[in-house]
Amino acid sequence: MELREFAERILLSESLDEKLARATRSWTDKQPGEAWRPEQPARSQDLQFAARRTAPTMPKPGAFKDVKKRAIAHHIMANHELQALEVMAWVLVAFPDAPADFRRGLVDVMTDEQRHTRLHVERAAALGLRFGELPVNCYIWRKAQQFDSVLDYLATLPLVFEGANLDHTLEFATHFEHAGDERSAAILRAIHHDEIQHVAFGLEWLQKLKSPNQSDWEAFQSHLKWPLRPEKARGEVFQRAARRAAGMTDEFIDQLARAAQ
Repeated sequence: MELREFAERILLSESLDEKLARATRSWTDKQPGEAWRPEQPARSQDLQFAARRTAPTMPKPGAFKDVKKRAIAHHIMANHELQALEVMAWVLVAFPDAPADFRRGLVDVMTDEQRHTRLHVERAAALGLRFGELPVNCYIWRKAQQFDSVLDYLATLPLVFEGANLDHTLEFATHFEHAGDERSAAILRAIHHDEIQHVAFGLEWLQKLKSPNQSDWEAFQSHLKWPLRPEKARGEVFQRAARRAAGMTDEFIDQLARAAQ
């Protein structure tokens, strides 16, 4: 399988099963193709992006005692993971000249995103909610349409969205635990572990591709498109240890913490 074929399958197939099918072990990247910037990913009718503000919002922590609210939380997070996967496929076709090692590493991250989506879909179903029963938003996908470079992607998805997830995953794990839902909590803790690696991947490539005259922080800030800004890269409880594990310097972490204040 060519990597381009893998990316196109994710972007062009309406079948969730096909989107979540992993790349074959023997994939190659000899024909990355021409740059292509699709405006929408293909999706089944029940997973089409809904009109703005019609998708449900994340339940409040105190509502997690209600099994229906926990199912909604997994439904929302499944859509977040699916969008991340689709955005990564978009990056592969939009920037075919990106370094080969970056493209290779991105496939590994995409494999995790596929697994995360399945975990949330399966858990929502176990709690009584089929993926697609509720409207889904397109916030993460919409941000990808503003990317002019791989650096824009790195600053946004790995370092803002996945960076914030270093906090959110543990916050939600705690909410599920307080509701007595150990299975859901375990899923979020497993995803937290993966997110550390994803943020590390983003930071490594930001350092490799940025101008040598820029610090990591300057490169990060300069490639964010409004309204995204550094304070969006965190949750309520700031996980310093997770960020250190992802390779951030204490200086970068301190600047991130200060930005949020």
